[in-house]
Amino acid sequence: MRVTAERKAIMMTEQRFLVPLDLSGYADDQIVDYAIGLASQLGAHVTLLHVMQSLSFAGAEMGVTVPYAYFESLEAEIISRMHAYLERVRAAGLRGERLVVHGVPFQVILETAKTQQVTLILMGTHSRTGLQHLFLGSVAEKVVRLAQCPVLVVRQPTVVPVLSVEPVA
Repeated sequence: MRVTAERKAIMMTEQRFLVPLDLSGYADDQIVDYAIGLASQLGAHVTLLHVMQSLSFAGAEMGVTVPYAYFESLEAEIISRMHAYLERVRAAGLRGERLVVHGVPFQVILETAKTQQVTLILMGTHSRTGLQHLFLGSVAEKVVRLAQCPVLVVRQPTVVPVLSVEPVA
C-alpha cells in the first residue's frame, strides 16, 4: 500500500481526544475506559470535559433561588470526581487534562472540540426515547450532527430481564 503525503500528514498529526462526561455513573467509567484504550494505541492527548449547565427554575422570576454555597459545593464535588478520572488517564501513561465549564453542554463540547483541534470526541449516551427525548433532547445527537470531527458514541447498557426457564423432566 502506498502512503500518500496527505495520509502521512494525518498520521503525523498529534491525536487529541475530547471526552465529555456527565458524571452520571457507569457510562462515564465505560467511556473513560474506551478513551484510555484507544488513546494508548494512538498516543493521544485526552481532555476530560464536564459542562455545568445553568439551572433554570420556573420560580426564579418570583425570587426563588438556590443558595450560592450549594453551587460552590456542587462544583467542588464535580472537580474532585473529574480529577479521579484524570488520574486514571495519567496512570495509563497518557497526557491529559480536565476542564469544568459552565454553559450549554452541546455548545461547549462543540466549541471545545474546535478550539482544541480535537481529532475525536468520545462520549456516552443515555438512549432516551419518547417524551424524555422530546423534552430533554440528546446532547450526543446534537454533537454527532454538528461536530467537525468524528464522534464515537458509547451507548449505556440497558438492563434486560432474563426469564428463568425450568427444564422439562
